[in-house]
Amino acid sequence: MNILYIIFLLGVLFPNTSCEEIKCAIQEKFALNGLFKRGDIMLGGTFIKNFKTIPPDLSFTSKPNFELSVFQRAQTMIFAIEEINRDESFLPNISLGYRLYDNCNSLPMGLRATVSLISSLSDTFTENNCNEVPPVLAIVGDPISSHSIASSRILSLFRVPMVSYFSTCSCLSNRKEFPTFFRTIPNDDFQVKAMVEIIKYYKWTWVGAVGTDDDYGQNALKALHEQVKMFGCISFSETIPRFNDKSKVEQIITIIKQSSAKVIVAFASEAELLTLVKEVVRQNITGRQWIASESWSTSSLLATKENFRSFGGTIGIAIRRVQIPGLENFFFQVQPKFDPNNNLLIQFWETLFECRFPENVTQNNSSLVVSKVCTGLEDIKSTKSGYTDTSDMRAVYNVYKAVYAIAHALHDLMSCKEGSGPFTNRHCADIKNLQPWQLSFLKHFTLINFTNKLGEKITFDENGDPPAVYDIVNWQLDADGSVKIKNIGLFDESAGVGKELDLNKESIFWNPTFGSIPESVCSNSCLPGTRKATRKGEPVCCFDCISCAEGEISSETDSIECIKCPSDFWSNSPRNQCILKDIEFLSYEDVMGIALSTTALSGSALSFIIFIVFFHYRNTPVVKANNSELSFLLLVSLALCFLCSLCFIGKPTSLNCMLRHVVFGISFVLAISCILVKTIVVIMAFKATLPGNNMMKWFGVAQQRTTVFLFTVIQAIICLIWLSLSPPVPNKNSKYQNGKIIFECDIGSTAGFTCLLGYIGFLACVCFAIAFLARNLPDTFNEAKFITFSMLIFCTVWITFIPAYISSPGKHTVAVEVFAILASSFGLLFAIFAPKCIVILFKPELNTKKALMGKGTNRKSKNGNFFSVPSDLCRDEKSWRVGVSWESFHLIK
Repeated sequence: MNILYIIFLLGVLFPNTSCEEIKCAIQEKFALNGLFKRGDIMLGGTFIKNFKTIPPDLSFTSKPNFELSVFQRAQTMIFAIEEINRDESFLPNISLGYRLYDNCNSLPMGLRATVSLISSLSDTFTENNCNEVPPVLAIVGDPISSHSIASSRILSLFRVPMVSYFSTCSCLSNRKEFPTFFRTIPNDDFQVKAMVEIIKYYKWTWVGAVGTDDDYGQNALKALHEQVKMFGCISFSETIPRFNDKSKVEQIITIIKQSSAKVIVAFASEAELLTLVKEVVRQNITGRQWIASESWSTSSLLATKENFRSFGGTIGIAIRRVQIPGLENFFFQVQPKFDPNNNLLIQFWETLFECRFPENVTQNNSSLVVSKVCTGLEDIKSTKSGYTDTSDMRAVYNVYKAVYAIAHALHDLMSCKEGSGPFTNRHCADIKNLQPWQLSFLKHFTLINFTNKLGEKITFDENGDPPAVYDIVNWQLDADGSVKIKNIGLFDESAGVGKELDLNKESIFWNPTFGSIPESVCSNSCLPGTRKATRKGEPVCCFDCISCAEGEISSETDSIECIKCPSDFWSNSPRNQCILKDIEFLSYEDVMGIALSTTALSGSALSFIIFIVFFHYRNTPVVKANNSELSFLLLVSLALCFLCSLCFIGKPTSLNCMLRHVVFGISFVLAISCILVKTIVVIMAFKATLPGNNMMKWFGVAQQRTTVFLFTVIQAIICLIWLSLSPPVPNKNSKYQNGKIIFECDIGSTAGFTCLLGYIGFLACVCFAIAFLARNLPDTFNEAKFITFSMLIFCTVWITFIPAYISSPGKHTVAVEVFAILASSFGLLFAIFAPKCIVILFKPELNTKKALMGKGTNRKSKNGNFFSVPSDLCRDEKSWRVGVSWESFHLIK
C-alpha cells in the first residue's frame, strides 16, 4: 500500500496521539449498513449481504440486491456471541458485543468497513476518552480473499487480528505479510491437494483449469499446476474475467471445445462463474467432468435442472456440513429494529417479505418493487428462501468456529496468572483495558486447542490455518427432478499419507454423456517411427508422439528415443528404416536449373542483340547522345552478369566455387560503374549555367574511362584478398537436411563475401542517390530518370535477396542468388536500353537532332531570368561524343 495512504489512515484513525490536545472531531463517517450491540469487549465483522451475480453498480445511484442466504452468516456470528454470553463459565463477568458491516461485495466498501471498525465510536476525542478501549479487538471476516488481503494489510499496522471464515487464498498464510490474519477454512493449497488426490485416484492425467482473475483464482491455479505436473499435464489454464467480459468468456468456451481434456477444474465463486456456466449450457457443451472448488461446489444457483445436462455429475470440494444446535430456531427469531446501527434488519425484512415499512418508504430502493406494507409481525417460518433453507449450512459453521476461536483467546488471557504472563516482565493483559496487539499475539492463536460443543477439535498452525478437512460432494438428480448435492466422501489431511481421501465409489453419479468413469489422458501410445517427447516443464507421464527426425528411426512402440542412421543413410518416410542418402545440388538437369540457365543465356543473348543494334545505329543521335562508348561497355558487363550465373549451376568444384563469386562481383561493379559515370556526366552537363560553359572538360572521355577502371580494380582487389585468405571451397553439408547431402560452395570468409556485396551495394546507392537528384531534368529524353528507375529495381532486388538467401535451405540458396543476379541484370538492361531501342527500331522519326532538340529552348539563369538557347549551339559534335547530349540544352520551357 502506498506509504502516503498509510500515513493518512494513521491520522484519520488515531488523530489524537497524545492527550495534550483538548478536543479533536471526526470530520465524517462512512455510511454503512450494519448490525450492532454493545458489550464489554467488541468484536467486528464484515459480511456480504447486498450481493449481485453481476458486478455491483459502482455509480452508487441505487442499492444492490440483498442476498438472503448469506445473511445467515451474520446471524450465526450473533448467535455464537449470545451463546457465549449465556455461558457463565466462559468469559465470566465479560459480555461480548458486536459491530457488523456489509461490504457490498466490493473491495472499496470492504475497506471502508474495515477502517470504520477500527475507528473510534466517539465523534470526538478529548483528554477524557483519549485512552479508551479500541472499538473492536478482533474482526471476523472478510469472506473474499482479495478483500482480506487489502484489509489485513491495514489491520496489521494496528495489530488487530482478523479471523476469516471464507478467504482461502494460500498467500494469506504468509506470516511476514499478514501477521494478524487467521482463518477457520483451510487454504487453497489443501483444497488443491484434495482435488489432485481425486484426479490421481481416477488416473486423469490430462485436465483443463479455469480460475478467476484475482488472488484466489490465480494462486489456486498456480498451486494446481505445481501439483498436477508431478503426474500429469494441464491442457489449458484460463482466467475468468471478474466482470462480464463476453469476448473473454467466448474465448474460454472455444478453448474448452477445442481441448481434448475431459476433466476441467474451476476455481471461482458462483457469481463469477455464472456467466461461463450459462454459456456452456447455451452452447450445449457436454462430455466434460467438472471438478468444483469449495466456493461453488454447493451453489444452489448453479446446481439446477437447467444446467444438469452439462454439469451433472460434478465432483466438488466443500466445507464440512455441520448442524449447529439451536441455530435454525435463532434464524426464525429475528425481528426488525428501527435503529440506524441495525439498518440491515430492516433491509432483510423488506427483502424477505417483499414489503416496505412506512417509516422507510421515502428511502431509495430501486432494486425492490413492492406493493404492500410491512408490519413487523410477519412469520419467517412461513417463507421459503435462501435464509430459511438450513439444509446445507457450511460456511456458517466456519463463522461459528471463528467467534469461538476469538473467545477462547480472550478466555486464555483472562486465565493468565500474574508473573507467568506472555508479555514484558511476564505480565498479564488487563482484560478491562485489552489492546488488539495483545490478542493477536501469535501465541494465543497458535496455542488454541479446544473441542467445541459439536465435538470438533479446533486448532491453528503456525501460519494461522486450521486442519484441512473437506466433504467431497457430487451433483446428482433427485427423484423429483431437482438437483441434489450429495456427500460422497471425505478428505482429511490429518489421516496420514495415502489415507487422506475416502470415497464412496458406489454412490458417485457420473455425467450422463459418460455413464461411467470418464477417461482423460494426455497422450496415446506412440507408434513405430515416432518417439515419446516430454513437454517442457511437465512430467514424463504427459508426452507428445513426435516423428523421428530425418536421419533417425524407431522400430518399436513407445520408443523413448530415435536411433540415428549412419552418416551415408537417411530415414524413409515412415521413419522406421534407414536408406541411402541422396546428394543434392542445383544441376543443369533440374527443372529449376534448366529454367535459370535458359533465362541467363536469354539475357546474355539479348544484351548482345542490343549491342549489335547500338553498333549498327552508332551514328544516330540517340546512340551518340547516350555516350556510346559507356553504353557498349555497359552492355558487355551486363552480358557477363548474365553469364556469371551459369557458374552457380552444376556440381560444385574448387574452380567454379572461386570463379562464380569473382566473376559475379567484378561484372556487377563494372556495370554499376558505367551507370554511375553516365549519371555523373548527365548531372555535370545540366549544371552548366550558360551555353559554352567548359565544365565538361574536367570530366571528359579519359576521366570517364579512368573512373570505371578504378571502381572495377577496387572490386578485383577485394576478390583477390578474399581468395588469398579464405577462398570458397566445395562442401558436403547435411546440416539443414538430415535426409540429404547438400553439395554446395562454402563461401569461406563471411567478411570477404560481405565486402564484395557491400561494395556493390555502396556503388548502387551512390548511383541511385545522384540519379534521384537529377530526376526532374527536362522530360524529352531524360536519361537520369531511366537510371533512377533501374537502380531502384537493382536495390530492391538485392535488399529482398538478403533474407531470402539466409532462409532458403540447400540448393534453393543458390537458386535465390542466381535469381537475384538475373532479376537485377534484366532490370538494368530493360530500364536503361528499352526506351532507346524503341526509338531506334520503331520510332525512327524521333531519332533525329531536330526531333530531339527542337527549334530552341528557354533556360532559367541563376538570377531567375529566362534566356533563349539557339539550336545552333547544340550542334557541336564533340558534345555528343562526351555524353553531354541534347539534354545539356533542352531546358525547362
